[in-house]
Amino acid sequence: MLNPVFTQRDPAAHSRLVLTLVALALLWPGLSLSELDIGVLFDGSNAEIMASFLSGFWPPAHDAAFLRLLGRATLETLAIATAGMTLALAVAIPCALLATRALSISAVSRGGRPHWWAQALRWPVRGLLILLRSVPEIVWALLFVRAVGLGPTAGVLAIAITYAGMLGKVYAEIFESVDPLPTRALIGAGGSRLQAFAYGVLPQATGEMLSYTVYRWECAIRASVVMGFVGAGGLGQQMDLSIRMFAGGEVASMLLTFLVLVLLADLLSQQLRRRYV
Repeated sequence: MLNPVFTQRDPAAHSRLVLTLVALALLWPGLSLSELDIGVLFDGSNAEIMASFLSGFWPPAHDAAFLRLLGRATLETLAIATAGMTLALAVAIPCALLATRALSISAVSRGGRPHWWAQALRWPVRGLLILLRSVPEIVWALLFVRAVGLGPTAGVLAIAITYAGMLGKVYAEIFESVDPLPTRALIGAGGSRLQAFAYGVLPQATGEMLSYTVYRWECAIRASVVMGFVGAGGLGQQMDLSIRMFAGGEVASMLLTFLVLVLLADLLSQQLRRRYV
């Protein structure tokens, strides 16, 4: 005899079916508008052209002159990503502190519900964070290349602006997700907001903040490579030159280097989480 638990009907089956049908209904026009046609990769001589192009990627270039150039471009990419993230943090952390409700004095006296005017004062900061992250970094890079010329400076500024908005939004949400009791107790006892943040919020939020920051640093490395194609320096700019010259071996070496950078960023994230979480 079947267990009654397994014979009961799933109460969420109808809603799941409706959501699935809605998702499929929205997906179909999206595929049509994107003009996705995977078959074109294997149509006619396209497959042979792609195979010939990819065959040029082996063996990867490894001569001494190119390796010196690759090392310099790699260090430049890491410098762009790290400098951009540093500037982004300098903007994101103060904005997150202003945008979060976790440090609201009015919320402490009202059981977690801040005054409407206190909430209204946070909207300009939240609007600034939305503005910063709404424009993709590649667009900012194009603008800064026109403003300051070719080179890493455009990439650093583009990453700083876009990632300040992303980090500020997520940090504010992390601050609001921690246990509010220690923070309210510190503020209620007469402590300043910075003291409440340092001793009530930060110890609980450190793990998530570190994990997300390292992940964003990894994304900044990828973004700096992409922005190199518009003249923002680093591996991307060198890769663009190699692709234009049909130097597949050089492109392969850069892709392998990029893979190593992402693996190192992932290992760093694991070590930080293991130590602080």
